[in-house]
Amino acid sequence: MTVAHHLQTFHGLRVHTLPEAGTAGLPEPDAVAWRLDCFEAGDIPFPEVWGHFTAAVDTTRVRALVLGPWWDDEYCELRPVLDLVLADAERFPALRALFLADVTGEECEVSWLQLTDVTPVLERFPLLEEFGVRGGDSQGLGEEPLSLRPVRHEALRVLRFESGGLPGPVVRAVAACELPALERLELWLGVQQYGGDATVADLAPILAGGRFPALRHLGLQDSELQDEIAAAVASAPVVAQLETLSLSMGTLTDTGAEALLGGQPLTHLKRLDLHHHFMSGAVTERLRAAVGSAGTEVDLSEHCEPHRWRDEEWRYVAVSE
Repeated sequence: MTVAHHLQTFHGLRVHTLPEAGTAGLPEPDAVAWRLDCFEAGDIPFPEVWGHFTAAVDTTRVRALVLGPWWDDEYCELRPVLDLVLADAERFPALRALFLADVTGEECEVSWLQLTDVTPVLERFPLLEEFGVRGGDSQGLGEEPLSLRPVRHEALRVLRFESGGLPGPVVRAVAACELPALERLELWLGVQQYGGDATVADLAPILAGGRFPALRHLGLQDSELQDEIAAAVASAPVVAQLETLSLSMGTLTDTGAEALLGGQPLTHLKRLDLHHHFMSGAVTERLRAAVGSAGTEVDLSEHCEPHRWRDEEWRYVAVSE
């Protein structure tokens, strides 16, 4: 499966794609999350789209920005596009949210999105509160893969990486960042085939608690190691500070569910998201009774059956290629 839809809302704002030309009828600069898309703009190069945007909209009032497909004809890397945005950072004093690569599978599969070092975003926008990234370039086609260096950022409240294969160095860098305001962290870990080589050990600093004192939501999702992650979460100190937890989209089976059932109580959570799973009906009912009976919302939707090939079973994550 792949990403099928563009963002409809971002940072609490309706997403509005900049029209091809003209300024008539544009919404107020701070009323929407502005989405830039070279396809929707008439297949013109991103520098022209960016120039149109910065001329038509009062950038000093823009609160949220979403980058869709940044190539107009042949696919190109993100780095030159991101450099253009970062060079104009001072023109966006009100920017609080940025999403890179709001691209669907029809436009480019998530595993083929050639990203770059995204650390400069956090360095150039010290007041940024929400940062989302989709992709990873697991095919090794780009000059540089998706990467992140450990940083301290005082304002960031939401960090989200969507990938069919999130590189281990990125996960380790996230775990080494100092983000005192971080409330929501979501990592789509993916599969090794598409570059997702992070291990449960890489998650240890996050699971230990204390790294992100304001954290209230943790998503460790879309992983072929979902059972191992569930076992680690079952005794992880960080769980006590959470309000919501997601171990969804991966290959969670009865093994991981039994670890959760035998671990620390989860009844303090407002929501436990386990959708897209491979658990049996009996175990899902035990989870629903054990956790949901205390008022926790438990999402056990999207039960999946393993694919079978000869004598082998194959379990799949929700988003990979």
